[in-house]
Amino acid sequence: MEPILTINNLTKKFGHLTAVKDLSFTIEKGNVYGILGPNGSGKSTTLGIVLNVVNKTHGDFFWFDGTISTHQALKRVGAIIERPNFYPYMTAVQNLKLVCKIKEVATDKINEKLELVGLLDRKDSKFRTYSLGMKQRLAIASALLNDPEILILDEPTNGLDPQGIHQIREIIKKIAAAGTTILLASHLLDEVEKVCSHVVILRKGEKLYSGRVDEMIASYGFFELKSGDDEKLTGILSKNASFGKISNENGIIKVFLKEPLEAADFNKLMFENGIVLSHLVKKKESLEEQFLTLTNHQSK
Repeated sequence: MEPILTINNLTKKFGHLTAVKDLSFTIEKGNVYGILGPNGSGKSTTLGIVLNVVNKTHGDFFWFDGTISTHQALKRVGAIIERPNFYPYMTAVQNLKLVCKIKEVATDKINEKLELVGLLDRKDSKFRTYSLGMKQRLAIASALLNDPEILILDEPTNGLDPQGIHQIREIIKKIAAAGTTILLASHLLDEVEKVCSHVVILRKGEKLYSGRVDEMIASYGFFELKSGDDEKLTGILSKNASFGKISNENGIIKVFLKEPLEAADFNKLMFENGIVLSHLVKKKESLEEQFLTLTNHQSK
């Protein structure tokens, strides 16, 4: 795959605070990447460094094949890393014409980008009449005016209502489907799971995981169980190498699988061991559960 952005051992310190610590990952063309982590995990700082608005402490990064300067590379990048900042008394079209002038690109793509974000019918409305969701969509249109090879979004759905969140996510999917690489920072697991193909998980500036979302949640799942003899049940489970972590939550035993096992086969195995189950449900582990397992493991 063709690399768009390569980050090597990137570190940023603000006095005694290390915001980003020895961070390395690669963004490849044609994927949707999510940098996931709670507030203060270093997401925005990382984006600021690669967009040349925050100075790194040490480490390195380069755009595309590394043969062009960051300044030249950023002409092929679209980014929104702060709240949309347009002139309130100017219309959407007037604001975007101004952006074209600043970016030194033609104005012939304005209507196309407004249509993409669902604002063509409001193109002559003043920016101050827009809802927060519309303002965010206009910002995305603005970032796409130079037909960037990668679009960078920092918390794109922050502060929006459910409808606004849905609209932004659908636009992101549409942009990605057209072949634009996307890098978004988010603290929302749901967002990453729904729109991203890849994820980089940060905690206190350190990388905990980097890879495909579906590989991260490709565990064998778990069973939720109830029986008349929980002690005997957990004893049998703990002695079998097919099962991993076992927990008891509000009278329901949860056991994680280390290998594929269907519910019917599991039920037969338990019956052969003298256990009659009154409750048996097989579930897939969510990104949230994987994330919590990962962060809890790292914090110990």
